[in-house]
Amino acid sequence: MNDISPNDADPVGIPVVQAKRMRWLLILATGLFLVGICLPMITVSKFIVVSNSFSVMSGVLELLSNGHILLFSVVAAFSIVLPILKIGVLFKLLGAESFQTPKIKRYLHLMHEYGRWAMLDVMVVAVLIVTVKLDAIASIEVHGGLYVFGASVLLIMLITNKIVRLTSHEGV
Repeated sequence: MNDISPNDADPVGIPVVQAKRMRWLLILATGLFLVGICLPMITVSKFIVVSNSFSVMSGVLELLSNGHILLFSVVAAFSIVLPILKIGVLFKLLGAESFQTPKIKRYLHLMHEYGRWAMLDVMVVAVLIVTVKLDAIASIEVHGGLYVFGASVLLIMLITNKIVRLTSHEGV
């Protein structure tokens, strides 16, 4: 028989009910992220006859195929790799087998402090640059992928913030 009170805490120090809710939110955020990086974000139309749609994945692969290795590395790291690592750490922290250690506390703090730069700011700046640079010779149409990706970024940031606040206020 499972006699868990709502105030019982998991090994990280997060109340069980809140940890369950955050796991579901993190599953939702993960789904949004995966869909967001695959759905088209923008369509660039040049001279009405040439039109290209780009998602995060297709844009990153396009950078690689065009030989822009440094730009490919930066965009892929900040928009795909780091967010996936962050999601993995959040799942680990919310998992039943997680234990509070100084290493995990330090990583959670770093993830919270620097993780906000990982996705949203890079994508907003990239879309802004493309829009400004190409406005004279092309038109830019924004698609749902940008909104789905943005929603996943915001949800992951909120979950991270909540976990940091809960672990620091629970005296862990």
